[in-house]
Amino acid sequence: MPNMSLKKNPMPAQDPNVRNKNYEEVTLGYTEEMALDEALRCLNCKNKPCVSGCPVMIHIPEFIAEAAKGNFEEAYQIIAQTSSLPAVCGRVCPQESQCEKYCVRGIKGEPVGIGRLERFVADWHNNHACDAPPRPAPNGHKVAVIGSGPAGLTCAGDLAKKGYDVTVFEALHLAGGVLVYGIPEFRLPKAIVQKEVDGLKALGVTVATDTVVGRTISIDELMEEEGFEAVFIGSGAGLPMFMSIPGINYKGVFSANEFLTRINLMKAYLPDSDTPIIHPKKVAVVGGGNVAMDAARCSKRLGAEVHIVYRRGMEELPARHEEVEHAEEEGVIFNTLNNPVEILADEDDNVRAIRCIKMELGEPDASGRRSPVEIVGSEFDMEVDCVIMALGTSPNPLIKSTTEGLEVNRKGCIVVNEEGLTSRPGVYAGGDAVTGAATVILAMGAGKTAAKAIDEQLNKA
Repeated sequence: MPNMSLKKNPMPAQDPNVRNKNYEEVTLGYTEEMALDEALRCLNCKNKPCVSGCPVMIHIPEFIAEAAKGNFEEAYQIIAQTSSLPAVCGRVCPQESQCEKYCVRGIKGEPVGIGRLERFVADWHNNHACDAPPRPAPNGHKVAVIGSGPAGLTCAGDLAKKGYDVTVFEALHLAGGVLVYGIPEFRLPKAIVQKEVDGLKALGVTVATDTVVGRTISIDELMEEEGFEAVFIGSGAGLPMFMSIPGINYKGVFSANEFLTRINLMKAYLPDSDTPIIHPKKVAVVGGGNVAMDAARCSKRLGAEVHIVYRRGMEELPARHEEVEHAEEEGVIFNTLNNPVEILADEDDNVRAIRCIKMELGEPDASGRRSPVEIVGSEFDMEVDCVIMALGTSPNPLIKSTTEGLEVNRKGCIVVNEEGLTSRPGVYAGGDAVTGAATVILAMGAGKTAAKAIDEQLNKA
């Protein structure tokens, strides 16, 4: 019997006043009963509008139909045909603006909980599957992948399944890219990412950590001396942006990148961490995206009073609604329609306050969002001892500066064609290195596109 409820099965979660003091996963996942009930809400539409909203084109109605029968392993295998990271995507993808946005059930109620079902099915597989995937026969071709984030892992996985000898080069000491250094444990447990990486290794992918391409080895050396026939650049966008305001260099001002890397990758919140971080009393996080929410929620777990400072209103926050809701529940304070103009410090150059000016929304800008306009004379000081800038990132210029003939645009993003090919023959790119900071699933889509193009190109040779 179809489930015609207008609402999704709610997602179980830790109590906000408990979880804001720990790093365990906030959302607990569906039970089997919930998953079966939610799967029965899917109408199995013939035209499958949800699939058109998915950058990796998961066969959504088909996997949900199997889940509705209790065939969870079969459901997983359907997802795995097109997605290399289902347990990750089920947790961090913005389904509300992608697959679920086009769900027919969403016209007169809430859409089917596609992401929640994907997470359940992937977790079920990870908890029950014992057999390693069969390793494909080698095809004699060798490909390098730079970066082990979602774009790189997807490209590597798709090529490995076709028998390519793939090596993934990662600058940090742990594979996973932004999945491990950018997204907090309470949103995406590192064990989940490691499970996905281990799956790729089982397919024959080699992961070389602590290797900074452009410093340790160049792309030219990979191709000319190491014998790689193609290279995929999935190095992400790790160069943080700062405001051009006085006081930006005072002690206690962090980029969200540095702050989150210390917390997520190096566990700086632990007393015996090799990478200690200050435990601030009052934090201002400047920005309104998902990264700002992550930084704010991590700060809360350090015991601080935390304020989001954002120049537009609550309605204009670019972060996922769920992330904003979780931050509010955990006690993060939103100071919207405010913009920093100066950071103030004490005599030892430690941050003591952030000076803001009040804003109001004017006419829409080119993007359609109403432009924030300063209210003259409305400046005020907010006492804080830590400021975290979460204003976006751009690609690190290292690979461009060490790779002759690699074209980038004015923002430093690598220029590619529709197949992911750069201006250098045999060199492809995708994900945040091309688009600037975007979503996990869009990066995965770019990794798939490039893998297909590399396969076609090398099979011509």
